[in-house]
Formats: sequence, C-alpha cells, structure tokens
Amino acid sequence: MRPEYDIRGGVRGKYYERYQKGTNVVLLEPDVAAVFRDSESVNRALRVLIDVARSEAQNQDKRT
Repeated sequence: MRPEYDIRGGVRGKYYERYQKGTNVVLLEPDVAAVFRDSESVNRALRVLIDVARSEAQNQDKRT
C-alpha cells in the first residue's frame, strides 16, 4: 500500500449496521458506466424509462 494511504485512524465496520439495514448503492457494469458517468445522468435516464413504462401501461389499460 502507498505511504499516503494512512488508514491507522480508520474504524473497522463503521457503517456495518447501516449497510445491513439496506443500501441504495448500485454497481454499474463497465459499458453502462462509460455512458452514464454520474448520478444525474443515471437518474435522468431512469426517469425517462419510468415515464415510458407508465405511458405504455396506460395505453395497455385503454386497449383492454
């Protein structure tokens, strides 16, 4: 490990309990991460997808 990585003051398991309760961390595959480089772009794309899915569901309901 590099000398500038001084972890002597770290606390093991500091966030363990919080993580066990659930997390919203999502790992992107490298090809997806190459396109969506930040949270804003991921959220924007997902909101578009949500809108499309809702619209399609409403159209499906109207057809039946």
